[in-house]
Amino acid sequence: MSDDLRAAVAAGALGSEDSYRALLQSIVEVARAIFGARASSVFLFDEPSDELVFEAVAGEGAGDLVGQRFPSSTGIAGWVLVTRQPLVVEELENDPRFAREAAESTGFVPKGIMAVPLLYEDNALGVLEVLDRPANAAFSLAEMELLGLFANEAAIALDLLQKARAARAVLESEGGEAEAVARFVSLLADAEPERKDAALRLLRALEQLLQER
Repeated sequence: MSDDLRAAVAAGALGSEDSYRALLQSIVEVARAIFGARASSVFLFDEPSDELVFEAVAGEGAGDLVGQRFPSSTGIAGWVLVTRQPLVVEELENDPRFAREAAESTGFVPKGIMAVPLLYEDNALGVLEVLDRPANAAFSLAEMELLGLFANEAAIALDLLQKARAARAVLESEGGEAEAVARFVSLLADAEPERKDAALRLLRALEQLLQER
């Protein structure tokens, strides 16, 4: 199968990136609610630019921070990304890893943080943070395990988001034929079983035809 056709099939099967961003948003909103925190966020590691990018934010900064970027080594998030280790800091002002200037630039300076790396297939994709839990909430290993479950879901969503963006980028560069294949595969995902079988036979025949060219 040609690279262009693979990209088209991937784009159709993966769906729109909006759905994965919505999933990430729901993850940070639920995490914030469960931990009673002032804010929660997901950073995506943009490897080409070596930056951390806000992809989803709940609570403080929601609606304003998505898309904002920082060097990947910045602050607690940068430390967690590089070391691939979770971290809990109850008093950030006393931690030398805390990037206060970067926090001030967002309009919200947290006092405490829980952060976990988003790992998928041995790749560090980003960081999930929960900021300013209630002052009387004692940290426990059970809380970190719960945050790890959120991180697993967020890592899967980030991986799908990146793949959808990469496939869409190829489609935008190729245009017409690849776009048609992507729409075909997207419709295939929702088709009834009998129609899906027929469509899969057609797709296999198309692959065979392209291999013979």
